[in-house]
Amino acid sequence: MTDRVYPSTKPAANGAAAAAPASTNGAANPTFPANKAQLYNAARPAYRPQPPPRRRHRRGCCCSCCLWTTLIVLLVLLLAAIAGAVFYVLYRPHRPSFSVAALHLSRFNLTDTTYTSDFNITLTARNRNSKITFLYDQISVKVLSGDVDIGDGTFPSFTQGKKNVTTLRTVISSSNTPFEEGTDLTALKSSVRSRNLPLKIQLDTKVKAKIGKIKTKKLTIRVICDGIRISIPTGKTASVATTSKVKCKVDPRVKIIKWTV
Repeated sequence: MTDRVYPSTKPAANGAAAAAPASTNGAANPTFPANKAQLYNAARPAYRPQPPPRRRHRRGCCCSCCLWTTLIVLLVLLLAAIAGAVFYVLYRPHRPSFSVAALHLSRFNLTDTTYTSDFNITLTARNRNSKITFLYDQISVKVLSGDVDIGDGTFPSFTQGKKNVTTLRTVISSSNTPFEEGTDLTALKSSVRSRNLPLKIQLDTKVKAKIGKIKTKKLTIRVICDGIRISIPTGKTASVATTSKVKCKVDPRVKIIKWTV
């Protein structure tokens, strides 16, 4: 009887196929069918590290923004200059002018703390424009000797037409008016002893300009009339100042934030 040879391993359960023989090069073949993990790994591409994203240069953006801003500012300035030139050619604007027509001093007394004064002031306002009308608010008036206030008054508001000359008159009377605390009276006392007062008139007001039917916003102006000298009267006759050489300077007062220029 011939001997039967039995295999050393049992057949795979549930009819599964036996392991495939080793390949000729000695490496073991993968098991088939492949599981899900093997199929997923086979389909996924190999990982390749990506280079970091390049950052955009902000310097170029800033330069471009600055360039456009500069061009816009230059364009606005150019348009403003053109508009100003056209306005000047069409209207030939002149600022208002003032002069002192007459100034009389009837009384002036001084103590260490108070003063008494009587001034009669006549001013002339001129509008040299042929196409512009000025509209003035009430004008406050101060009479100063050096930097010391020795008289306060007002002129009423008025409208000054084109090519117009307006006369303004007021009487400023003060009786035993106290000086502000800390006022230096040295120079004023010296002038009183010499019976000759140096004076300065200061006007403060707001004015609008009317061009046709258009009105501008109110502009604050200050007028300084300096170089006046007058003798202090000793009797009932008022002293008269010589005003032919007195010049009045008109300055616009422009507010920027909290400062006045």
